[in-house]
Amino acid sequence: MGYIVYAVIVVILAFALQPSQPQPKKPSLSDLNVPTVGQGKPIPKVFGRRIVQSPTIVWFGDLGYNKIKASGGK
Repeated sequence: MGYIVYAVIVVILAFALQPSQPQPKKPSLSDLNVPTVGQGKPIPKVFGRRIVQSPTIVWFGDLGYNKIKASGGK
């Protein structure tokens, strides 16, 4: 019986004396690394395999659309 009381006291002390976790920093829009478009913005010239931190979009495919024809329901 004494071991159970001792174990309960040790668990309570462990929870009471544990260090508090620091709060994580809230993300902001400046933390995002998304491709950007801007007139007059220089286009980086990359040789080899590199990670470009703020890529510039020059052209983004054919922005057309196709009507979806689907028969649904009963």
